[in-house]
Amino acid sequence: MKIYVRERQKVGEGVESPKYRIVAVTGGELQIEATHFRKFEIEQIAKDVSAELIFLKPVANDHKGKKK
Repeated sequence: MKIYVRERQKVGEGVESPKYRIVAVTGGELQIEATHFRKFEIEQIAKDVSAELIFLKPVANDHKGKKK
């Protein structure tokens, strides 16, 4: 199982709110109830379900919103 994660885009500096979002889960069944997570929460979930965590790289500003 793989869990794909990215940082939230609208989190300010010094804010202690959860700053990660699970984007996708492949290779198994996992029901997600929350929308934002702390890194240690995601790591614990991955450990408990024996999943690999994949942290996606942020998209550069010049690529956001562009259509092909």
